[in-house]
Amino acid sequence: MKKFAIVFIILMLAAFSAFKIYRSAEKIVLKVVRADILQIDFNNNKLIDNNETVCIANLETFSANLQYPQEQLKNKLKLKQEEALSLGFLTDKYAEDFIVNHKVRVKFTGEQTPDCKYADVYLDKESYAERIYKSGFGVYKGNVTDKFNKNLEAARKIKLVILNHHSNKYHKPDCKYGLIAHDAILIQPKDLPKDAKPCKFCHVESKHKRTKQKNTTASILPAPTQITNGSIEFLLTDLTTKLKPDNTCSSQVCKTILKEINNAKSSIDAAIYGWDKVPAIETAFANAVKRGVTLRLVYDETTKGASYYPDTQNLVALSYAYNNDKNPNSALATNFIMHNKFLVIDNQSVITGSMNYSETGLSGFNSNNLVIIKSQEIAKLYTEEFNQMLEGKFHTAKSKTSLPRSYILGRSKISVYFSPQDKVITNHIIALVNNSQKYVYIPAFLITHEGLSQALINAHKRGVDVKLIVDATNSSSGRSAVRFLRNAGVPVKVENYAGKMHSKSIIIDDKYIVTGSMNFSNSGEKKNDENTLIIEDNRLALFYKDFFLYLWKKIPDKYLKQNVRAEGKESIGSCTDGIDNNFDGKIDSADEACR
Repeated sequence: MKKFAIVFIILMLAAFSAFKIYRSAEKIVLKVVRADILQIDFNNNKLIDNNETVCIANLETFSANLQYPQEQLKNKLKLKQEEALSLGFLTDKYAEDFIVNHKVRVKFTGEQTPDCKYADVYLDKESYAERIYKSGFGVYKGNVTDKFNKNLEAARKIKLVILNHHSNKYHKPDCKYGLIAHDAILIQPKDLPKDAKPCKFCHVESKHKRTKQKNTTASILPAPTQITNGSIEFLLTDLTTKLKPDNTCSSQVCKTILKEINNAKSSIDAAIYGWDKVPAIETAFANAVKRGVTLRLVYDETTKGASYYPDTQNLVALSYAYNNDKNPNSALATNFIMHNKFLVIDNQSVITGSMNYSETGLSGFNSNNLVIIKSQEIAKLYTEEFNQMLEGKFHTAKSKTSLPRSYILGRSKISVYFSPQDKVITNHIIALVNNSQKYVYIPAFLITHEGLSQALINAHKRGVDVKLIVDATNSSSGRSAVRFLRNAGVPVKVENYAGKMHSKSIIIDDKYIVTGSMNFSNSGEKKNDENTLIIEDNRLALFYKDFFLYLWKKIPDKYLKQNVRAEGKESIGSCTDGIDNNFDGKIDSADEACR
């Protein structure tokens, strides 16, 4: 009996070891390049690296990816260009829906090209190639199923256009000018930027047809971006309509800040991450100083002795008093950041929100919010926080402000919190999510905070409508909660535009707005200098909710499953905006993803 037990234990251990080996051999699919080409995370770093592209053996599929010619397959099946691309659009979506972010086993065939290695891929012991084939979306070993023709009929009903990022023109799928464009993607008309123009060679002849096309592309109407209730003014910027930054100060947010600076009478306290020169605003600061306004400044500085924005020294030169968070005695403390973006004007009003004082922020290129609060009491609270930093107390060296945190302004209740002293996510935001009943919508640059992520999952499980839109830059990083949330069923879209989804906001139940400078991260809550508002106001919450849902509609559903490169052809405008969108030192055509 004893001998039998020992044998049984050995067998169980062997089985367990075999299971662990089997599971460790499984790898995550990060992206569908097209349905017969996958990018798989072999080194488990959650990034797409060289030598991680796999071509599926014996499988041929169409794709909406214009970088991959399909002439041979198209001619073999006697399809028109538009039919092939439309079928490819459906095929890509089908593959993305069931394979992206799932674990697969890969069996290499030994065949290889400079671009990829050929392999058979298995998902839960099912052949991926056979699943694509049986579903009617691929040619496997030269054969198609009856479902292929049904899918082709469905594809013929889809309306698609080619958007050339460089020219901002859109073309019919069979237009030769669209097909030769080096910087183009295939999208649905509803996803076109509102200022995109039709190609005059393929969109067309009669006034009636031009009007009809225009109405089709305007199917998603812009949401309002500005609202006020007297004491609070709220402004939003739309990254889907501004595809290149500028320093002309033509945006509403820039004009609003310009007006506030020009109207300053006695003082401006500026706590800003840094300054990226916009001439109209810099001139307004200079003119304010000339007429006797006292300008005081606190800003971030790195261990290298420089701000992230080199023009910050221009404001330092104008300032009566200034300080930064560089700590000569602690490199660790210096690595924390003074991340605020607020102005206190005349001790009467506060301008705050998520927007950096930069070209990308002030032009409306990034998606941000700006909040202007007319309140002497709240201005006094921000001034107390500012004075601590001006005296050299940054980050964990600060004390909690002594003033009240909640104020009633007309129809609004505003609560103000500062990081890192107030631990606002743990002590306040999670409680709002836990008590949510209808919805929690989050437009955010990133989310890495584990406690908040779990609270969102819990809310989703009890039936609350939880949705997130996050920026592409950090969506695939090891610390991002995107995969964790998606695996729990929470809908998370990654934006696909050149500008950043830079907001740090939450909208809850037509009642609450959480916003400010703090990213939803441990650093934002526990290390950096940040300010966060919790605004309780039905009208403002409905306004922000409408804008969130407008953005949600504009971002294709494929990005619920698939992440996007911050700089690449799928990220609209990113290859022609003159910006290093993914911070790799390469701009536009210098970046491989744009070539």
